Amino acid sequence: MDGIGDVAVGVKRGSDELLSSSLYNSSSDMSSISDGTSNGSDSKKLRVEDRMEAAPSRVLHIRKLPNETTETEVIALGLPFGKVTNILTLKGKNQAFLELGTEEAAITMVNYYSTVTPHVRNVPVFIQYSNHKELKTDAGNQRAQAVLQAVSAVQGGGTPTSGSTVDLALTAASSPVLRIIIDNMFYPVTLDVLQQIFSKFGTVMKIITFTKNNQFQALLQFNDPSTAQQAKIALDGQNIYNSCCTLRIDYSKLVNLNVKYNNDKSRDYTRPELPAGDGQPAVDPNMAAAFQGKDSSSLLGKIPGALSPLNAAAAAAAAAGRVALSGHSGSSGVLLASNLNEEMVTPQSLFTLFGVYGDCQRVKILYNKKDSALIQMADANQAQLAMSHLNGQKMYGKVIRVTLSKHTSVQLPRDGLDDQGLTKDFTNSPLHRFKKPGSKNFQNIFPPSTTLHLSNIPADVTEEDLRLLFSNAGGTVNAFKFFQDHKMALLQMSTVEEAIQGLIDLHNYNMGDNHHLRVSFSKSTI
Repeated sequence: MDGIGDVAVGVKRGSDELLSSSLYNSSSDMSSISDGTSNGSDSKKLRVEDRMEAAPSRVLHIRKLPNETTETEVIALGLPFGKVTNILTLKGKNQAFLELGTEEAAITMVNYYSTVTPHVRNVPVFIQYSNHKELKTDAGNQRAQAVLQAVSAVQGGGTPTSGSTVDLALTAASSPVLRIIIDNMFYPVTLDVLQQIFSKFGTVMKIITFTKNNQFQALLQFNDPSTAQQAKIALDGQNIYNSCCTLRIDYSKLVNLNVKYNNDKSRDYTRPELPAGDGQPAVDPNMAAAFQGKDSSSLLGKIPGALSPLNAAAAAAAAAGRVALSGHSGSSGVLLASNLNEEMVTPQSLFTLFGVYGDCQRVKILYNKKDSALIQMADANQAQLAMSHLNGQKMYGKVIRVTLSKHTSVQLPRDGLDDQGLTKDFTNSPLHRFKKPGSKNFQNIFPPSTTLHLSNIPADVTEEDLRLLFSNAGGTVNAFKFFQDHKMALLQMSTVEEAIQGLIDLHNYNMGDNHHLRVSFSKSTI
């Protein structure tokens, strides 16, 4: 944001003071405020300003504010729409004027709040264009000045000046933006899932999703800080789906999110006209609409609670526009992996890698196109999970592509037909990670990363043994750390591709005395 020097803030107690000459430069156009008068009739003029009659202005008039409304709460109404440059509160009248940086931002704000009633402290308030084209206020109120200065610093990526101990963004509970981390993400969580859950508490303005430190995270902006606080109190620590996808919620230091694209990674609900962005799929409104129904057994329908993982993941995937809802074509658990290294890939290697994200049932490398394979997972949810984590990863030196297949199952070769070992049935494999209900494996599913988690390590195996084992698999071991009991360890390779290779080669490796090494991806770093 631009410097603070040209921003002035004032707080006055009545309409007479609003029009007092001390508030305005002698050269200002008084008619823009009072038509040249300074008597009590002006308060009536303010009360009858109407959005439909007044011309668009970057100054907005806010009425029927609850008693004791703070400057922070008024500013929060405007923050989702752009830079807030000035504020004037009339506490005796339960009114305020808010000046935005541009008229366009003000128009967006008025249009949005014409369809979604704004609330402050759970009380509906009224917002309309003001007859004023700008606010020229004194800077006599230190606290209001500090509030706006703090907003300016945070919006501009700076640090508030020392002494700005205002209750905004800099102190936790006053930001309208929440930072959300999803732990134990066994099933996909989409932007639409988050919107459905968090909108139970108030108006969700914007959402940005991303992956950081190998974890799915999101920034979600409400229309005011108090709503964000209520959502955090109610949802922090809750599971979206049964025993997984745990919400970890904190307040963000940001006070406004800048969303450039509306797609499956980010959304500005106040600006539906935003483009999808280059290379980003636009969200299919029909698929998103299919998710609007509330399920009474879920966080999406009641709080607290949990949703059946099978139905939840299908709905979540549908909301992302990736698979059809359960019962429609495309909801099978079969994946098509392509651009494989046909000289290196085997059904066993695909079983091991895809088995990190679900119980792989059958694998068929295509006879006439050996750089492609069909992989049948136990259900559509596991297929969605594997696709979201493995598409675009490197395996045997090639970036693989993973999509949903039109096939509903992988057919085994007819009896007596030799298909050169290209098809394997793993239905009864003892290596399935997720057969046991409530298994800890459900809580430890992470995207491919350079760090591997090793378990079931024999007591006599040393760090040097394990470093050598993974180095021989191809790659460089950058770091290693035993857990306290030496039965588990973290091992960090130099690249994700090397870690994938190490997992494929060494998961279930016999370390002696029937100790089979267990390998999975970790969210930790060493």
